[in-house]
Amino acid sequence: MTEQSVTRIPVGGTDGTASYEVLVGRQLLGELPALIGSAARRVAVLHPEALAGTGEAIAEDLRAEGYEVIAVQVPNAEEAKTAEVAAYCWKALGQSGFTRTDVIVGVGGGATTDLAGFVAATWLRGVRWIAVPTTVLGMVDAAVGGKTGINTAEGKNLVGSFHPPTGVLCDLAALESLPVNDYVSGLAEIIKAGFIADPVILELIEADPEAARTPAGPHTAELIERSIRVKAEVVSGDLKESGRREILNYGHTLAHAIEKNERYKWRHGAAVSVGMVFAAELGRLAGRLDDATADRHATVLASVGLPLTYRGDQWPRLLETMKVDKKSRGNLLRFIVLDGLGKPNTLEGPDPAMLLAAYGEVSG
Repeated sequence: MTEQSVTRIPVGGTDGTASYEVLVGRQLLGELPALIGSAARRVAVLHPEALAGTGEAIAEDLRAEGYEVIAVQVPNAEEAKTAEVAAYCWKALGQSGFTRTDVIVGVGGGATTDLAGFVAATWLRGVRWIAVPTTVLGMVDAAVGGKTGINTAEGKNLVGSFHPPTGVLCDLAALESLPVNDYVSGLAEIIKAGFIADPVILELIEADPEAARTPAGPHTAELIERSIRVKAEVVSGDLKESGRREILNYGHTLAHAIEKNERYKWRHGAAVSVGMVFAAELGRLAGRLDDATADRHATVLASVGLPLTYRGDQWPRLLETMKVDKKSRGNLLRFIVLDGLGKPNTLEGPDPAMLLAAYGEVSG
């Protein structure tokens, strides 16, 4: 593979943090040894049960490079993001004699890379890790930016750490085996990037929504690269979400409440889709967002097959969950809304009647 066929997107470095690269292309696993480096003796490959074959293949390749490798299998999807699973991983690292110079490789979707990063952040107060995301969601969202974490009974990602990876390998070939619902779910984060920062993303999807639903579409690489660039640009200047990085949570306040309410059985992207329709209506009702841009949310999300509604009778429970969202300050609810296309901003303490009215837009 030629160097020209790999896109390298830099992340970090502008606020004093270490920088790293997100590589987008095909047949990228050959890049792993260089990222791991010669100082490491041991490598732990964390992978979900569904990717047992992939995890073992990567482990074998790294053994051939001279590393001592342990393959650590974890549950699929959000079931991996628990304190119990993290403790299981710590035990595996301890039993293998894992030291500060050794490296963790997280292979899988966003839940797996979130877990791998959290385990890396907490083992010996921080060891290096590399993300190998295998889903759209993992590539454009979870594996970029250094936010790692696990879920608790009280909510999603409430326990975590900022611990950027050494590198991220987004091998587009991995997307070809994704079930269509998982692929489409990831499009929600891509569409989010379009609304908050890069409207060209929306135009590419609107030009051929059916093609956007498949990795074989002509714009797959461009959509993923554009989304990663949006996130990379934002997090490079605000690693710890003290300011502008909050805009990446567009649609996520309600989405996380829905996910918790569904005991994480809903796909993240499906929940974010509903959350964005809600946020668009909230922006409209607050007099911040024009009708055309607000309506565009439902149109583009529906065109690729993402859901627009959730159960109307669940509002009281969702509201209580949102009050412990990471973006809340004391009892003050905070939402990211749009002041226009590509113009995200904060809405603090909206009137309860306005919130209820906005939820009416997504009540199914």
